[in-house]
Amino acid sequence: MIKTIDELVNKAKQIETKTLVVACAADEHVLEAVELARKENIIKGILVGDESKIQLLLSNLEYDQNNYQIINEPNKETACLQAVKLVSKNDGFFLMKGLVDTSIILKAALNKEFGLRTSNRISHVSVLEVSTHNKLIYMTDGAMNIAPSLDEKRQIIENSLKIARALDNNNPKVGIIGAVEKVNPQMQATLDASELVKMNKNGIIKNCIIGGPFALDNAISKEAAIHKGINDPIAGEIDILVMPRIEAGNIFYKTMMFLANATGASVIAGAKKPIVLTSRADSKESKFYSIALSALVANL
Repeated sequence: MIKTIDELVNKAKQIETKTLVVACAADEHVLEAVELARKENIIKGILVGDESKIQLLLSNLEYDQNNYQIINEPNKETACLQAVKLVSKNDGFFLMKGLVDTSIILKAALNKEFGLRTSNRISHVSVLEVSTHNKLIYMTDGAMNIAPSLDEKRQIIENSLKIARALDNNNPKVGIIGAVEKVNPQMQATLDASELVKMNKNGIIKNCIIGGPFALDNAISKEAAIHKGINDPIAGEIDILVMPRIEAGNIFYKTMMFLANATGASVIAGAKKPIVLTSRADSKESKFYSIALSALVANL
Protein backbone atom coordinates (compact mmCIF):
# COMPACT_ATOMS: atom_id res chain seq x y z
CA MET A 1 0.00 0.00 0.00
CA ILE A 2 1.35 3.40 -1.01
CA LYS A 3 1.83 5.58 2.08
CA THR A 4 3.45 8.78 0.76
CA ILE A 5 3.10 11.15 -2.17
CA ASP A 6 6.67 10.34 -3.23
CA GLU A 7 5.72 6.67 -3.49
CA LEU A 8 2.68 7.72 -5.54
CA VAL A 9 4.86 9.64 -7.97
CA ASN A 10 7.40 6.81 -8.21
CA LYS A 11 4.67 4.35 -9.12
CA ALA A 12 3.31 6.76 -11.75
CA LYS A 13 6.79 6.88 -13.32
CA GLN A 14 6.85 3.08 -13.64
CA ILE A 15 3.57 2.56 -15.50
CA GLU A 16 3.04 2.94 -19.23
CA THR A 17 3.03 6.61 -20.20
CA LYS A 18 -0.49 8.05 -20.43
CA THR A 19 -1.82 10.89 -22.57
CA LEU A 20 -3.12 13.98 -20.78
CA VAL A 21 -5.54 16.20 -22.69
CA VAL A 22 -5.70 19.72 -21.24
CA ALA A 23 -8.84 21.68 -22.07
CA CYS A 24 -8.23 25.44 -22.45
CA ALA A 25 -4.53 24.92 -21.82
CA ALA A 26 -3.44 28.59 -21.85
CA ASP A 27 -2.71 28.62 -18.11
CA GLU A 28 0.85 29.14 -16.89
CA HIS A 29 0.60 27.12 -13.67
CA VAL A 30 -1.17 24.24 -15.38
CA LEU A 31 1.52 24.14 -18.09
CA GLU A 32 4.24 24.12 -15.43
CA ALA A 33 2.68 21.05 -13.82
CA VAL A 34 2.14 19.35 -17.18
CA GLU A 35 5.79 19.92 -18.10
CA LEU A 36 6.93 18.39 -14.79
CA ALA A 37 4.83 15.30 -15.52
CA ARG A 38 6.10 15.11 -19.11
CA LYS A 39 9.73 15.28 -18.00
CA GLU A 40 9.09 12.38 -15.64
CA ASN A 41 7.60 10.43 -18.57
CA ILE A 42 4.30 10.10 -16.73
CA ILE A 43 2.35 11.72 -19.57
CA LYS A 44 2.38 12.91 -23.12
CA GLY A 45 0.53 16.18 -23.50
CA ILE A 46 -2.19 17.34 -25.87
CA LEU A 47 -3.01 21.01 -25.35
CA VAL A 48 -6.40 22.19 -26.58
CA GLY A 49 -7.24 25.88 -26.69
CA ASP A 50 -6.10 29.19 -28.15
CA GLU A 51 -2.94 28.15 -29.97
CA SER A 52 -1.31 31.59 -30.02
CA LYS A 53 -1.76 32.02 -26.25
CA ILE A 54 -0.52 28.50 -25.54
CA GLN A 55 2.54 29.00 -27.73
CA LEU A 56 3.31 32.33 -26.06
CA LEU A 57 3.16 30.78 -22.61
CA LEU A 58 5.33 27.85 -23.65
CA SER A 59 7.85 30.27 -25.12
CA ASN A 60 7.86 32.44 -21.97
CA LEU A 61 8.38 29.34 -19.85
CA GLU A 62 11.15 28.20 -22.21
CA TYR A 63 9.44 24.88 -22.92
CA ASP A 64 9.95 23.14 -26.25
CA GLN A 65 6.65 23.34 -28.15
CA ASN A 66 7.62 20.27 -30.15
CA ASN A 67 7.05 18.17 -27.05
CA TYR A 68 3.31 18.83 -27.28
CA GLN A 69 0.48 18.41 -29.72
CA ILE A 70 -1.48 21.66 -29.81
CA ILE A 71 -5.06 21.74 -31.08
CA ASN A 72 -6.21 25.26 -31.89
CA GLU A 73 -9.69 26.06 -30.59
CA PRO A 74 -10.10 29.56 -29.10
CA ASN A 75 -13.73 29.00 -28.05
CA LYS A 76 -13.71 27.55 -24.53
CA GLU A 77 -16.91 25.52 -24.81
CA THR A 78 -15.76 23.94 -28.07
CA ALA A 79 -12.26 23.35 -26.70
CA CYS A 80 -13.73 21.43 -23.75
CA LEU A 81 -15.91 19.37 -26.06
CA GLN A 82 -12.95 18.51 -28.28
CA ALA A 83 -10.85 17.54 -25.29
CA VAL A 84 -13.58 15.31 -23.88
CA LYS A 85 -14.10 13.59 -27.25
CA LEU A 86 -10.39 12.77 -27.43
CA VAL A 87 -10.35 11.34 -23.93
CA SER A 88 -13.58 9.40 -24.43
CA LYS A 89 -12.47 7.51 -27.52
CA ASN A 90 -8.82 6.78 -26.70
CA ASP A 91 -7.43 4.29 -24.20
CA GLY A 92 -4.89 5.68 -21.77
CA PHE A 93 -6.13 9.27 -22.17
CA PHE A 94 -7.36 11.42 -19.31
CA LEU A 95 -8.59 14.99 -18.92
CA MET A 96 -7.35 18.14 -17.17
CA LYS A 97 -9.01 21.48 -16.65
CA GLY A 98 -7.04 24.51 -17.79
CA LEU A 99 -8.14 28.14 -17.79
CA VAL A 100 -11.89 27.58 -17.96
CA ASP A 101 -14.82 27.64 -15.55
CA THR A 102 -15.46 24.32 -13.87
CA SER A 103 -19.10 24.36 -15.00
CA ILE A 104 -18.05 24.50 -18.68
CA ILE A 105 -15.65 21.56 -18.57
CA LEU A 106 -18.01 19.44 -16.48
CA LYS A 107 -20.88 20.13 -18.88
CA ALA A 108 -18.68 18.76 -21.67
CA ALA A 109 -17.47 15.83 -19.57
CA LEU A 110 -21.06 14.81 -18.78
CA ASN A 111 -22.31 15.18 -22.34
CA LYS A 112 -24.84 12.38 -22.90
CA GLU A 113 -23.67 11.63 -26.43
CA PHE A 114 -19.91 11.25 -26.06
CA GLY A 115 -19.06 12.30 -22.53
CA LEU A 116 -17.57 10.40 -19.62
CA ARG A 117 -20.75 9.60 -17.70
CA THR A 118 -21.16 6.42 -15.66
CA SER A 119 -24.02 5.27 -13.46
CA ASN A 120 -22.41 7.03 -10.48
CA ARG A 121 -22.33 10.71 -9.68
CA ILE A 122 -18.92 12.30 -10.09
CA SER A 123 -17.15 13.23 -6.89
CA HIS A 124 -13.91 14.77 -5.71
CA VAL A 125 -11.26 12.75 -3.90
CA SER A 126 -8.21 14.28 -2.25
CA VAL A 127 -5.19 12.26 -1.16
CA LEU A 128 -3.22 14.01 1.56
CA GLU A 129 0.12 13.45 3.23
CA VAL A 130 0.78 15.20 6.52
CA SER A 131 3.84 14.81 8.73
CA THR A 132 1.79 13.99 11.84
CA HIS A 133 0.15 10.91 10.30
CA ASN A 134 1.72 7.58 9.32
CA LYS A 135 -0.16 7.03 6.05
CA LEU A 136 -2.04 8.86 3.34
CA ILE A 137 -5.46 10.28 4.20
CA TYR A 138 -8.16 10.14 1.53
CA MET A 139 -10.97 12.67 1.83
CA THR A 140 -14.21 12.99 -0.09
CA ASP A 141 -16.09 15.15 -1.08
CA GLY A 142 -14.86 18.71 -0.71
CA ALA A 143 -15.60 20.14 -4.14
CA MET A 144 -18.46 18.54 -6.08
CA ASN A 145 -21.45 17.34 -4.07
CA ILE A 146 -23.00 19.98 -1.83
CA ALA A 147 -25.29 17.98 0.45
CA PRO A 148 -25.17 14.35 -0.69
CA SER A 149 -28.08 12.06 0.06
CA LEU A 150 -27.59 8.59 1.50
CA ASP A 151 -27.42 6.96 -1.93
CA GLU A 152 -25.13 9.70 -3.24
CA LYS A 153 -22.80 8.98 -0.32
CA ARG A 154 -22.82 5.33 -1.40
CA GLN A 155 -21.71 6.40 -4.86
CA ILE A 156 -19.09 8.78 -3.42
CA ILE A 157 -17.65 5.89 -1.39
CA GLU A 158 -17.58 3.60 -4.43
CA ASN A 159 -15.77 6.28 -6.44
CA SER A 160 -13.16 6.70 -3.72
CA LEU A 161 -12.48 2.95 -3.61
CA LYS A 162 -11.17 3.11 -7.17
CA ILE A 163 -8.71 5.83 -6.16
CA ALA A 164 -7.56 3.75 -3.20
CA ARG A 165 -7.12 0.72 -5.48
CA ALA A 166 -4.89 2.76 -7.78
CA LEU A 167 -2.62 3.26 -4.75
CA ASP A 168 -2.58 -0.45 -3.88
CA ASN A 169 -5.10 -0.14 -1.05
CA ASN A 170 -7.58 -2.85 -2.00
CA ASN A 171 -9.64 -3.03 1.19
CA PRO A 172 -9.57 0.48 2.67
CA LYS A 173 -11.10 1.46 5.99
CA VAL A 174 -13.85 4.01 5.32
CA GLY A 175 -15.02 6.35 8.06
CA ILE A 176 -18.30 8.27 7.86
CA ILE A 177 -17.55 11.59 9.50
CA GLY A 178 -19.84 13.78 11.59
CA ALA A 179 -19.64 16.01 14.63
CA VAL A 180 -20.08 13.09 17.04
CA GLU A 181 -19.45 9.38 17.13
CA LYS A 182 -22.94 8.32 18.23
CA VAL A 183 -26.14 8.12 16.21
CA ASN A 184 -28.24 11.21 16.90
CA PRO A 185 -31.66 11.48 15.21
CA GLN A 186 -31.14 15.24 14.86
CA MET A 187 -27.87 14.79 12.95
CA GLN A 188 -28.44 13.39 9.46
CA ALA A 189 -24.75 12.55 9.03
CA THR A 190 -24.95 10.05 11.91
CA LEU A 191 -28.12 8.45 10.55
CA ASP A 192 -26.48 8.10 7.13
CA ALA A 193 -23.41 6.57 8.77
CA SER A 194 -25.51 3.87 10.39
CA GLU A 195 -27.17 3.01 7.07
CA LEU A 196 -23.88 2.96 5.15
CA VAL A 197 -22.39 0.57 7.70
CA LYS A 198 -25.40 -1.71 7.13
CA MET A 199 -24.95 -1.49 3.34
CA ASN A 200 -21.36 -2.60 3.76
CA LYS A 201 -22.26 -5.51 6.03
CA ASN A 202 -25.01 -6.58 3.59
CA GLY A 203 -22.63 -6.57 0.63
CA ILE A 204 -24.17 -3.57 -1.13
CA ILE A 205 -20.92 -1.61 -0.78
CA LYS A 206 -18.02 -4.01 -1.31
CA ASN A 207 -14.22 -4.11 -1.15
CA CYS A 208 -13.91 -1.94 1.95
CA ILE A 209 -14.71 -1.82 5.65
CA ILE A 210 -17.08 0.98 6.66
CA GLY A 211 -17.40 2.34 10.17
CA GLY A 212 -19.08 5.26 11.82
CA PRO A 213 -20.30 7.66 12.68
CA PHE A 214 -16.93 9.02 13.73
CA ALA A 215 -15.83 12.43 14.82
CA LEU A 216 -12.58 13.37 13.08
CA ASP A 217 -10.38 12.74 16.12
CA ASN A 218 -11.48 9.16 16.73
CA ALA A 219 -11.42 8.41 13.01
CA ILE A 220 -7.69 9.06 12.66
CA SER A 221 -6.33 8.76 16.21
CA LYS A 222 -6.33 5.38 17.95
CA GLU A 223 -5.58 7.11 21.24
CA ALA A 224 -8.62 9.34 20.90
CA ALA A 225 -10.79 6.34 20.04
CA ILE A 226 -9.56 4.37 23.07
CA HIS A 227 -9.95 7.40 25.35
CA LYS A 228 -13.57 7.79 24.24
CA GLY A 229 -14.28 4.09 24.65
CA ILE A 230 -15.11 3.50 20.99
CA ASN A 231 -15.02 -0.20 20.21
CA ASP A 232 -15.39 -0.06 16.43
CA PRO A 233 -12.41 -2.14 15.20
CA ILE A 234 -11.38 0.43 12.56
CA ALA A 235 -11.66 3.48 14.85
CA GLY A 236 -8.47 5.52 14.71
CA GLU A 237 -7.26 3.74 11.58
CA ILE A 238 -9.46 5.23 8.85
CA ASP A 239 -8.06 5.53 5.31
CA ILE A 240 -10.99 7.32 3.63
CA LEU A 241 -12.82 10.15 5.37
CA VAL A 242 -16.33 10.61 3.98
CA MET A 243 -17.46 14.13 4.83
CA PRO A 244 -21.11 14.98 5.56
CA ARG A 245 -21.28 18.04 3.31
CA ILE A 246 -19.14 20.04 0.92
CA GLU A 247 -18.39 22.70 3.55
CA ALA A 248 -16.80 20.15 5.88
CA GLY A 249 -14.69 18.64 3.11
CA ASN A 250 -13.63 21.97 1.67
CA ILE A 251 -12.63 23.39 5.05
CA PHE A 252 -10.77 20.20 5.98
CA TYR A 253 -8.83 20.22 2.70
CA LYS A 254 -7.81 23.87 2.93
CA THR A 255 -6.91 23.57 6.60
CA MET A 256 -4.66 20.64 5.79
CA MET A 257 -3.03 22.40 2.84
CA PHE A 258 -2.61 25.90 4.26
CA LEU A 259 -2.21 25.34 8.01
CA ALA A 260 -0.94 21.77 8.36
CA ASN A 261 1.51 22.01 5.42
CA ALA A 262 0.06 18.90 3.82
CA THR A 263 1.10 17.60 0.43
CA GLY A 264 -1.89 16.69 -1.67
CA ALA A 265 -3.24 15.32 -4.92
CA SER A 266 -6.84 15.40 -6.08
CA VAL A 267 -8.94 13.82 -8.79
CA ILE A 268 -12.52 13.81 -10.01
CA ALA A 269 -13.76 10.23 -9.79
CA GLY A 270 -16.91 8.53 -10.98
CA ALA A 271 -16.39 9.33 -14.65
CA LYS A 272 -15.13 6.83 -17.25
CA LYS A 273 -11.73 8.51 -17.09
CA PRO A 274 -10.13 10.50 -14.28
CA ILE A 275 -10.36 14.28 -14.47
CA VAL A 276 -7.70 16.58 -13.05
CA LEU A 277 -9.63 19.56 -11.75
CA THR A 278 -7.44 21.57 -9.42
CA SER A 279 -7.98 24.92 -7.75
CA ARG A 280 -6.35 28.07 -9.07
CA ALA A 281 -4.82 28.40 -5.58
CA ASP A 282 -3.13 24.99 -5.77
CA SER A 283 0.63 25.04 -6.32
CA LYS A 284 2.23 23.65 -9.46
CA GLU A 285 3.54 20.80 -7.31
CA SER A 286 0.03 19.94 -6.13
CA LYS A 287 -1.18 20.04 -9.74
CA PHE A 288 1.71 17.76 -10.71
CA TYR A 289 0.84 15.29 -7.94
CA SER A 290 -2.77 15.34 -9.13
CA ILE A 291 -1.64 14.48 -12.66
CA ALA A 292 0.44 11.59 -11.30
CA LEU A 293 -2.49 10.30 -9.23
CA SER A 294 -4.84 10.53 -12.23
CA ALA A 295 -2.37 8.66 -14.42
CA LEU A 296 -2.44 5.80 -11.90
CA VAL A 297 -6.25 5.80 -11.92
CA ALA A 298 -6.23 5.80 -15.72
CA ASN A 299 -3.95 2.76 -15.56
CA LEU A 300 -6.51 0.57 -13.77
